[in-house]
Amino acid sequence: MSGCPVSIEKSNGAWMLRGHSIVREVALDDATFSSRVSRFLQVPNGMDGAEHDDFRALTDRYLTHERVHALEPMFTQVAEQVVAGAIDRGGAADAVGLGAQFAVRASSGWLGWPESLEAELLDWVRANWEATRSGEFARTAAVAAWYNAIIAALLNTRRNMPTDDVTSELMNDTFLGRALTEEEITSILRNWTGGDLGSMALCVGVVLAYLADHPDLQHQLRSQEVTTARWHRVINEILRLDDPFVANRRVATRDVMLDGEQISAGERLHLNWTAANLDPAVFDGFDPEGHAEDNLVYGIGRHVCPGRELATV
Repeated sequence: MSGCPVSIEKSNGAWMLRGHSIVREVALDDATFSSRVSRFLQVPNGMDGAEHDDFRALTDRYLTHERVHALEPMFTQVAEQVVAGAIDRGGAADAVGLGAQFAVRASSGWLGWPESLEAELLDWVRANWEATRSGEFARTAAVAAWYNAIIAALLNTRRNMPTDDVTSELMNDTFLGRALTEEEITSILRNWTGGDLGSMALCVGVVLAYLADHPDLQHQLRSQEVTTARWHRVINEILRLDDPFVANRRVATRDVMLDGEQISAGERLHLNWTAANLDPAVFDGFDPEGHAEDNLVYGIGRHVCPGRELATV
């Protein structure tokens, strides 16, 4: 890792935080550094305080240990189908491409979305990657509107023909004694999928590529009785070394000194998880057990990724 723990990003005036200790400090101080950074509703990751906690309590009910592990047979079946398809095409495959297929099919299976939507979702994942890389607001806004339209069509179908799946369950759920609004339902589904389809595709690609490059680790994992906890630590360590979750934004709620720098109220900060997870002051080599406590792949604190167990499974 190069550069200071805190440095100004001249292109947009935001503070870029790279060091592990400073990223951890800011992520844990959600009173000083707000997650309300978008002009659009983001449930619950773009909220603060009690509002965040209340919505998080609702979404966490869908991501309990019991519910996540009940999905494991379906995820295994999807993985086998994706690999079988690659073998039928001759055996050579792009790791991230396999990841995208898996992410779309697994997420659709979890939420009860139709198989007929797979091609459009894969097209959307590619378009979203391209728009994000471009940095052009018009392109990112267009793919966001496209995804909202996909969700709107799904919700409309279920209103006319109710189904027994997670999406319908969410539509009929309540929040503090009232029905969820369509905007809230859309935001939750977008949070569960829109941001995660591309990220999960990259995660699968990273893990597959690392295992392909390290046959010794493959052999170890195949030949030993590996616990679920061990698998999770290995996967998270692989992702630490090549972290697809690059950064999250925060905005200062007050004037504050941070690592000797004056941060003014209203200034924006980027928590660079990728750089923090490679900080040589904390990490050295490949050590799933030794690095587990400091690994920031899924964030830390109040806004730690609610789907981290689902993602790892």
